Amino acid sequence: MAASFERYAYMSPKLHPVESPEKGGHGLIAREPIQAGERLLVWGGAIVDHDRLKKLPAILQRRSVQVDDGLYLVTPVKDEPADYINHSCAPNAGLQGQLTVVAMRAIDPGEEVCFDYAMTDASPYDQFDCECGAPTCRGRVTGNDWLLPELQERYRGYFSTYVQRLIDRSVERVRPSQIAWAL
Repeated sequence: MAASFERYAYMSPKLHPVESPEKGGHGLIAREPIQAGERLLVWGGAIVDHDRLKKLPAILQRRSVQVDDGLYLVTPVKDEPADYINHSCAPNAGLQGQLTVVAMRAIDPGEEVCFDYAMTDASPYDQFDCECGAPTCRGRVTGNDWLLPELQERYRGYFSTYVQRLIDRSVERVRPSQIAWAL
């Protein structure tokens, strides 16, 4: 007997899904105050490789999240409110681990909850012109944004485990013993 689920993800009861045609259809709004560090979402679904992802309907591709090299988490339904979180170049939410979204700072009622896709994406599967309107807007969101040193600094501690591993591999770390030897 196959399991039946009403939802494939967790969404905090402090969040409310809204229609937002200008942002791809939907968004998430805080209904009450949210504290920094508070859990907002935990995504769920099926893991697919890049080839399978490209064969899925566009709406499911857009609401997927990269979880490892060539692997993506896709919710198998079109209407999963936890997938309504939008991108912003000035986010108020970030990742904890691979699938959990947490508040980076206090969020006021009525404020949209957003994260920067640079925190999860490291491939070109979901690139687009950004119109978030933030003073820090990059103008274009790409799969290489995680490489930007200013984002690595700004989002330290809020990248997905996968992207953080990539950052750790790409950053040369100078050991104290190397500094002492060079002096």
